[in-house]
Amino acid sequence: MAATIRDVARLAGVGTGTVSRVINNQPNVDSATRARVLQAIGELEFRPSAVGRRLSTGRTGLIGVVAPFMTRPSAVERLRGIEGFVATTGYDMVVFNVETAARRESVVADLLRGDRVDGVVLLAVRPHAEEVAVITRTGIPVVLLDAHHARLDQVVINDVGGGAMAVRHLLDLGHRRIAYLGELPQVALNVPASRLRHRGAREALRQAGIGLSGAYTAIGESGPTRARELAARLLRLPHPPTGIVCASDHQALGALYAAHDLGFDVPGDVSVVGYDDLEIAAYADLTTVRQPLYESGMQAARLIVERIAHPRSAPVRDLVDVELVRRATTGPPPAATRTRPPRDRTRR
Repeated sequence: MAATIRDVARLAGVGTGTVSRVINNQPNVDSATRARVLQAIGELEFRPSAVGRRLSTGRTGLIGVVAPFMTRPSAVERLRGIEGFVATTGYDMVVFNVETAARRESVVADLLRGDRVDGVVLLAVRPHAEEVAVITRTGIPVVLLDAHHARLDQVVINDVGGGAMAVRHLLDLGHRRIAYLGELPQVALNVPASRLRHRGAREALRQAGIGLSGAYTAIGESGPTRARELAARLLRLPHPPTGIVCASDHQALGALYAAHDLGFDVPGDVSVVGYDDLEIAAYADLTTVRQPLYESGMQAARLIVERIAHPRSAPVRDLVDVELVRRATTGPPPAATRTRPPRDRTRR
């Protein structure tokens, strides 16, 4: 039969309250007594009850993570980073997948009550004003990862800078007909990343005196299938773009498929830039903007654990920078301006 806290107390010659204080690492136990209790715990192979510890400390031992579309590769990498740090702290991580506005509202409201988890990481989910008011009132620690709010702790990616970086890379190569292939913003879930990358791309083009026309802008559902259709529409224009900046690596894969379908050489006829630097980007030899997905997850986990242990009044904002990874899908624009698509492999 498993040892109990009473067995430990009896062997160590102390009361159960003293054992509890040692287990919960409370300071009011002298070193000799603490050593005796720890020795008894080791001899009896005593395993404290998680429920009992939570009752005695007033904490759940849990960190809740809210993630929209958690099966997407970028979300998976961030979750891996969060879990990688949380696993070293004694906390457990509970992940809540939200793919609809109703699910998002329900999960966030439940977690912000303050009795289910000790802290919350909102991954790519920006809280509404009402939710921020609840956070302020309850005092529950909340860290935003890849989302923005001035009154909350946040680990944010420089997405505006990343979108501009991709455009400037093409401009430096000599491109002037540059299109943007983006993802529909998840307005209902308050997911801002694609919108910020689009803003950065527009700003870089504006500074170059070019602008981003509606004809060279294609926004659709996330994923290579829809991106393939949208990129084909861009490449069938009378004056197709010579460079396409994409909001994600998956969108970029769709653009590569479309270029192949229509007989465009990459990068001879059209250059393609992705965003994220997922594992698939290396296999596709895709030029992309790398964001440190795993590292940013670890950073958010470290921040929420620190916030739980040592509450602060001023919110922390950690800005995570990005970098361009140049591979085989970008090069100078074609010397002779192409006004019509080459051989269309989809019309045989």
